[in-house]
Amino acid sequence: MARTPTLTFDRGTLILHPPPRGRAWMDFATWDDRVEKFRIPAIQYRALVEAMQAQEINFIDEAKAFYPIELVPSLEMEPYPHQSEALAAWKLAGRQGVVVLPTAAGKTYLAQMAMQATPRTTLIVVPTLDLMHQWYAHLKAAFPDAEVGLLGGGSRDRTPVLVATYDSAAIHAESLGNLYALLIFDECHHLPTDFSRVIAEYAIAPYRLGLSATPERTDGKHADLNFLIGREVYRKRAEDLAGKALAEHEVVQIKVKLSQNEREKYTQLIQVRNDFLKQSKISLGSLQGWQTFVQMSARSQAGRRAMLAHREAKEIALGTDGKIRVLADILTEHYPERVLIFTADNATVYHISQNFLVPAITHQTPVKERHEILTKFREGEFKTLVASHVLNEGVDVPAASVAIILSGTGSTREYIQRLGRVLRKGKDNKKQAILYEVVAEDTSEEGTSARRRGVEKKNEPPRRQEHEEKREKKGNLQVIYGSGKEKSLKAAEQLEINYKVQKKPPINTDES
Repeated sequence: MARTPTLTFDRGTLILHPPPRGRAWMDFATWDDRVEKFRIPAIQYRALVEAMQAQEINFIDEAKAFYPIELVPSLEMEPYPHQSEALAAWKLAGRQGVVVLPTAAGKTYLAQMAMQATPRTTLIVVPTLDLMHQWYAHLKAAFPDAEVGLLGGGSRDRTPVLVATYDSAAIHAESLGNLYALLIFDECHHLPTDFSRVIAEYAIAPYRLGLSATPERTDGKHADLNFLIGREVYRKRAEDLAGKALAEHEVVQIKVKLSQNEREKYTQLIQVRNDFLKQSKISLGSLQGWQTFVQMSARSQAGRRAMLAHREAKEIALGTDGKIRVLADILTEHYPERVLIFTADNATVYHISQNFLVPAITHQTPVKERHEILTKFREGEFKTLVASHVLNEGVDVPAASVAIILSGTGSTREYIQRLGRVLRKGKDNKKQAILYEVVAEDTSEEGTSARRRGVEKKNEPPRRQEHEEKREKKGNLQVIYGSGKEKSLKAAEQLEINYKVQKKPPINTDES
C-alpha cells in the first residue's frame, strides 16, 4: 500500500516525500540529490497547499507548527475609516499585502486589528530596538492575557506572539519559519535587503501584512515586496487624512538667499565640481552617477578637488547664516508651541543648540539622556528640540505642532517621517500643524527638494503643471499643500469575509 505523502519543514525549506500523485505540486518542487527528496521553498507553502487541495491530493502536513490563539483585547478604540478600509482591503487580498499609511496614521492599531481578525501565532518584525519595545508595550496593553515575547536586544523568547528586530529575525529565520501563521513587517521597506529578506523567504506563514509610510526604495527592490509579502492593497497620503485621523496641517517652503560672499564662494566651488564632471562625462542625476563620482574622486588630484568642492558647496547651502535668521523668526512666531527642528548633520545640530539654548539629540546622545529630553519635551518643560536623523524612524517622539526642516536630503521617506512628527492629533481635535522646509535658493539643495516632491523644473507633465499653478506663492514662502481643500480617494471595498484561504474547508493553513 502506497504511503501518504508527508510535507515537513527543514531549515527554511519544505520537503515533500514520497512524491504524491498528480501534477499540482510539481511546479513548486526541485529534486535534491543530497537527501534524494523533493524540496520546496518555504515561502511557497500556502500556494502549494492550496494547489494540492484543489486537486484533492491527500497528504500529511507536518510542516506547520503555528496554531490558533485567543486574543481578547482590553485596548479597543473606534477605528478611523481609513483603518477599517485598509483592514478590509487586506482581507480581500487573502490576508496578504502591504498597507501604506503616513506616520502617525495608526499603523500599530491597524496591525492589532489584523491580529484580532487573524487569531493565530504572530511574528512582528521591526527595524530598531526602540520600536521593538514600543510594540511590546502596546501588545501587552492590548492583549494582557496573551504570551508576548521579544527576540533581540538580549532576549530570545519563543512565544505565540513575538516581536523581533529585523536583524534577530533574519539570524533565526531557519528556526522561526514554521512557528507563525501571521507575519507583520513594520517599516517593511527594510525587508528586501539581501540580509533581511530570508525572514519572509524561510517562513511558511500563509498570512502577511507589510506596513510603511514610504515603501519605495532607491534601489528598486521594493518590487520584491509583491513576492515577499503581497501586493500593495491600500494607500493614503498625509493630505488625504488631514483633519480626520491626522491634524489639519500645511507644508510651507521658505527660500533663503545666500549672502553675496556665500554666493560667490558657492558658484566657484560648483564650477570646480562641474568642470570635473564634464571632463569625466559623469552625470549626478542618478545613483550610478554619484557612485562613479565617488570612485573617480579617489583616483586623481582633480577628482579629490572636485569632491572637496562639492562637499564645501553643500555645507554652504545647508548651513547658510540666512537659515539661522529664518529659524529665529519661526521660533519667535510660534512661541510657546512645541517645535521640532531637523538638520542633516550633527555639527548644525550642536550649533543651533548652543546658539538658541535648546536641547539636542543625535546618535551620540546616550539612551538615558535622550529619554530624559523626550520626557521633558512631552511634559512641556522643553518647548523646542533639535535633532539630526536619529528621530526619523523607530523613536516615539512626543506630539509637536511645528516642525522645521532646516536642512535635509532628497529622501521622500525622511521627509514623510519628519512630517509625521507633527501630525498626531492627541486630544486636540482643533490642532493645526505646520511643517517649514527652509532651503537655500538657487542651490543644489533647492533642486534636491524639488526632486523629492516630484516637481520637475522643465518639461513637466500637464497634470503636474496644473498642480504647480494652484500653489499659493507669497514672496519667498511657497505653500506646498494645505488642509483647506477636500481630498477624496476611492475607499477600499467594505466587505466582511469569512476567515479562510479557499472555498473548501482548509486542512492546512487555518487549524493546527
